[in-house]
Amino acid sequence: MSYSHPQAPADADAAALARRIMAASSERDREAEGDLYRCLAPRVRLYGLKYLRDAAAAADLAQDVLLMTLQRLRDGTIREPDRVVSFVLGTSRQMVIDRRRGESRRGRILATVAEENPQSDETDFPYPLEIARLRRCLEQLPERERTVVLLSFYDERQAAEVGKEVGLTAANVRVIRHRSIERLRSCLDWSDPQSERSR
Repeated sequence: MSYSHPQAPADADAAALARRIMAASSERDREAEGDLYRCLAPRVRLYGLKYLRDAAAAADLAQDVLLMTLQRLRDGTIREPDRVVSFVLGTSRQMVIDRRRGESRRGRILATVAEENPQSDETDFPYPLEIARLRRCLEQLPERERTVVLLSFYDERQAAEVGKEVGLTAANVRVIRHRSIERLRSCLDWSDPQSERSR
């Protein structure tokens, strides 16, 4: 015979709110949604601070996790609303893993962009800042070039595989990839002493 531990008061409150939101059906219970958000957001932010080590990233994590949770509750796709806290913490864990994986992949793009660039020495490499700048530079690339870069470095696909995905030859993929890396290098502008990096 299994013994189930009683829920902590905060967990019980969250479960009650989750049931209210699901029961609202076509009419949203905005009060319950707001209360659930306020109940769980601090826990998700603390989790984010612990593992992401950045206040802004932790705040973004809380927003993303709880908006997804509210949407799932509205849709009725959370099977056990009484375990909404477990759902939120599990979702937080997965999102942190995904974000870390994304940062690691962006780091590989940065490493490629930095090749043969004496200004990007590892001892003078403000990694979080460069990651944020790289994200902005990637967004400025034309869609096809951005797709080639992301498939090459995020998904770690060979030129032939990327070509099949986007309808190009492997040779064309290599040319576009090389050109895109040069554009990213220019956008990051590490060689300019007056660039944002030196401010």
